[in-house]
Amino acid sequence: MNVKRYLSALLAAALTLGLTACTGGGGEQDSKDPSETSVVTPSPEPTPKPDPYEAVKTYWSEDQLTQEWGPEKPVEHLFFHPVVAYPELAFDGESNAQGIDDWMVTVGEYNKILQNVYEKGYILIPMESVWSEVTDASGPHMVRNTLKLPEGKMPLILSFDDTNYYPYMLHDGFTHKLILDENGEIRAWGLDPQGNEVVSRDLDAITILDQFVEEHPDFSLNGAKACLSLTGYEGILGYRTQTDSKITDPAEVAKWEENRQKEREAVKPIIQRLKETGWTFGSHTWGHINLANKSLELIQKDTQRWLDEVGSLVGPTQILFYPHGARPDGDDWHTTGPALRYLQEQGFRVFASVGINSFSYIKKDLSAVICDRLHPDGKTLRWSRDRYLQFYDAWEIIDLDVRPDMPYDRKP
Repeated sequence: MNVKRYLSALLAAALTLGLTACTGGGGEQDSKDPSETSVVTPSPEPTPKPDPYEAVKTYWSEDQLTQEWGPEKPVEHLFFHPVVAYPELAFDGESNAQGIDDWMVTVGEYNKILQNVYEKGYILIPMESVWSEVTDASGPHMVRNTLKLPEGKMPLILSFDDTNYYPYMLHDGFTHKLILDENGEIRAWGLDPQGNEVVSRDLDAITILDQFVEEHPDFSLNGAKACLSLTGYEGILGYRTQTDSKITDPAEVAKWEENRQKEREAVKPIIQRLKETGWTFGSHTWGHINLANKSLELIQKDTQRWLDEVGSLVGPTQILFYPHGARPDGDDWHTTGPALRYLQEQGFRVFASVGINSFSYIKKDLSAVICDRLHPDGKTLRWSRDRYLQFYDAWEIIDLDVRPDMPYDRKP
């Protein structure tokens, strides 16, 4: 026999025996799907994308907070209503145009205000950090905290009223709701003047501030953004989470409630992400009611409805923003009437109105703080330049190319 041929045959036999041993023999085992016996290498887990908010939250280290801002120093507070995304729809001469000109700013004006307060050296702080409730021999009462800030910075609170995206706004040049994008980040959704869907960060007060803080992390203390002041009568954040007592037909009631529950579930992740990224929440009453002239019974019903429909979603809050700036009982600073006492018993401790400066006062007879906020809007841009110069120059902010041609405090 040829030696090479003999060795090849011998090697082939050995390989056959080895394969049979590895597979457990022949017969039915030979027809087994190879994928059932092969080793599958797991795919590597995708690397999670870094959270852009982390860089903001950790920008200032504890050892950089060397400036003490004591209780004797003022904490400035500015508040906005929703900003005008499309001036051509807002200032179209229809019935709401005057109110929008009075109480809102445009996206362009808002951007300039943020840039100005940043350049002036202000830093965003949580409204909730300014005061605390303590209990001592005299009982529970509020105290002004000493804030720890970076050197050269001045504290600033921002709040936003009516962040509900009311139906009337949907036709007057505002965004329609907040959503989450594919990465779980907050975006604004709406329609442009031609009716096209728009998802953006550049057209809404909330998303604009998110973006500004990401680009200027030194503008925020430990990731603070602002406090959102919510009513409830037309839902929150663009989601129709409200009950409707005007519907009486049982079938319609059931249909409304089914949709309401869907809206409640849809808004929960929005709320969660807002909380994760430095936003907090306050009450603006359920029905945007005037607390100065409403009965105690109506205030009680309204407050309970807010707690049931809004508080159940956003969680507890100690902050109440007065609708219309109207103080309960007429004068909450000097007196404590039944309405203010009831609201305090429901857990509210900080009661914010509107004024000509960022005033605050700790009540002596009740564990509560009374404070005022300044309001950048069309009225103050037109007529209150001097009062806001510590923040910005209204003559450089107001956009008369898009606003109605109306009088204002012109340059001399």
